[in-house]
Amino acid sequence: MHSEDLPIPGGRDVRATLDAPEGADPDAVVVACPPHPQHRGHRGDKRLTAVSEALAAEGVACLRFDYGDWDEGYGEREDARNALRWARDRYDRAGIFGFSFGGAIAALAAATVDPQPDAVSLLAPASRLADDLDAAAALTDVEAPVQVVYGTRDDTADWRPLVERARELDCEVVEMSADHFFVGQHGKVADRVSGFLVEHLRADA
Repeated sequence: MHSEDLPIPGGRDVRATLDAPEGADPDAVVVACPPHPQHRGHRGDKRLTAVSEALAAEGVACLRFDYGDWDEGYGEREDARNALRWARDRYDRAGIFGFSFGGAIAALAAATVDPQPDAVSLLAPASRLADDLDAAAALTDVEAPVQVVYGTRDDTADWRPLVERARELDCEVVEMSADHFFVGQHGKVADRVSGFLVEHLRADA
């Protein structure tokens, strides 16, 4: 895997790292949304890098980005939408993945960007960031296949409303015996998330 740092165009200062498989020219990419920036969330998060490495092994690129200046979730949603737009301009297919706060951002961005991503995976997602940033409700407007992965011992994120909504919509829901951070289980998380994304981003999907 080789990596390149680059800016994401838009009205905010958003920096990203593009990870791509060695010796390959991928036609699919996943945008990876980090956890809460006010709690030291960034594009180097171990869960994001584990997923990125697993995607590269399957021939899929990954764009991990840092949010611009804190904006209560609104600017961060736009950062994710701009990252998806960047990805759409350069790849045939694009998915989105997010962890914790980033899971909510990924759902909110997927539901409100045009065109929508081809696949969405949410890891330990927050269900709501504000009254009008309701990630659980946003799932109704996501047209792509959606996966939600959560830990039964997670007492950090309020994931229950989103998981319940995902089940109502017949999304893929993966339950793991884990805390919010999936300590010791990053490899297992990466396998489940990348497997879902690769399946839905393949050219013959």
